[in-house]
Amino acid sequence: MLLRDAALDLLLGSACVGCGEPGRLLCTRCRGELPATAVPARPDPCPPGLVDCWAAGDYDAVLRALVLGHKERGLHALRVPLRDLLLTALGPCLDRVRTGGAEGLVLVPVPSRASTVRARGHDPTWTMTRGAAATAARGGLPVGAARLLRLRPGVLDQAGLDTAARAANLSGSMTCPSPALRRLAATRPRVQVVVCDDVVTTGSTLREAQRALEAVGLVVAGSAVVAATRRRRPPAAGPASPRG
Repeated sequence: MLLRDAALDLLLGSACVGCGEPGRLLCTRCRGELPATAVPARPDPCPPGLVDCWAAGDYDAVLRALVLGHKERGLHALRVPLRDLLLTALGPCLDRVRTGGAEGLVLVPVPSRASTVRARGHDPTWTMTRGAAATAARGGLPVGAARLLRLRPGVLDQAGLDTAARAANLSGSMTCPSPALRRLAATRPRVQVVVCDDVVTTGSTLREAQRALEAVGLVVAGSAVVAATRRRRPPAAGPASPRG
């Protein structure tokens, strides 16, 4: 698979999504500058009750180019660095498994609308989530991935919605179908789950995913994303300046 991607890069005359250097979609220098340690990614304001969220870094520069290149431009070879970045964000959760704090983890991707997946021709969040789980499992950790969540009809695209509109759009929008639960209960009855996504902005999507999973009795150990947008509260209004 990697050899095929490299051959396609050469044939199509690609360039690095980070710096524009001709050659691979992610050059050696830009790859070497990717984050290697997870950072807390708590939105501000944060949805009440949201579990700890971790990211590889800010949604900016190379990380933003990787996410958009894979998701919107169909640059499938970028699934490898995105998988690795998600693994970085998963570091604190994986450490719990290594130290015995959890018997195992199931990585659950945030679901995409079926129409969006059809338009793109692939499901980028599932691709990187499944890849991260497979890599962790090859390293000897009890980690798997499962599409446990489904979107109810009528959910709008989140792009362009403010915090309140995102929360309203997603409220009650996700379900966890019983067949998926039965399969999980039969194979890994005491496992914990981690919600995975590419980017966190307001936290509304992660909170809704957490709600749907907890509603059917699953333990959500945390959430992990490739990148987090920088969101700050507006400055508080100070006392009015005297006139004159």
